[in-house]
Amino acid sequence: MNMHYSHILAGEWTGYQDLIFDKLYRWGVAAVKMLPNLVVAIIVLLMFWLFARLMRRLVYRLVWKMTDTVAISGLVASTVNLLLLLIGLFVSLNVLRLDKAVTSMLAGAGIIGLALGFAFQDLTANFISGIFITFRKPFSVGHIIESNGFTGTVNNIQLRSTTMITADGLHVIIPNKDIFQKPIINHSLTPLRRINLTFTLPVSDRLPEAEKIMLDIVQKNKSVIPKRPRTVRFDSIDGGNVKALLCCWVNNEQEGTYEDTVHELIVGVTSELKKAGIL
Repeated sequence: MNMHYSHILAGEWTGYQDLIFDKLYRWGVAAVKMLPNLVVAIIVLLMFWLFARLMRRLVYRLVWKMTDTVAISGLVASTVNLLLLLIGLFVSLNVLRLDKAVTSMLAGAGIIGLALGFAFQDLTANFISGIFITFRKPFSVGHIIESNGFTGTVNNIQLRSTTMITADGLHVIIPNKDIFQKPIINHSLTPLRRINLTFTLPVSDRLPEAEKIMLDIVQKNKSVIPKRPRTVRFDSIDGGNVKALLCCWVNNEQEGTYEDTVHELIVGVTSELKKAGIL
């Protein structure tokens, strides 16, 4: 009996060996037949790799001339490089007649991209906003802007956020999505700014004298632009008082000029009106 079972086991093992060798033989034959396609696929992939490197450099230089920003230039160049490499990979797989693998990769990439889009939608929104800000250039480094309740000098513009330094020396980092979706006041692109000051004066026959005093204070101020209108208007009588609206224009290119001029005018007008006995 033992000899009988031994012969049976030996026969089964021989059958398995034949199946294994037959399978290996078929794989070998298929590999030999596929060898020309494999060589072509490798050549195609190599050509796409070289072309992707060349395009990356060209795109980087082109975007750099348009934006003058290292981050956005590197991002666009890397994206173009990755897309060309993926195209080369898909073409190579098609040469190898691996259509199912290409379909599976595309489906997997779509699912992964959708999942990442939902998971990092805020981050994606900040990146896209950063790209729009870089290309549209509503402000640049060194500009004084006002956005999201903060006013300061732009210190750095990145793809995700923008950093500004306030007058107090504080570094404020604002996500680009918030800057892109909300109003921006660029003081550096507004060279002229009007000052509107309201003073409350007692109703009397000395209002023309008060008007002259206020205009003289404005005329003596060096920051006030002489060629722009300078006016004093009285309105809104409330009981025994009248409101005087003083308007003039100042140069707004330098930080602090507007605030300093407002301070000087308030102090000068109030002081002179008190000396004259009007206040």
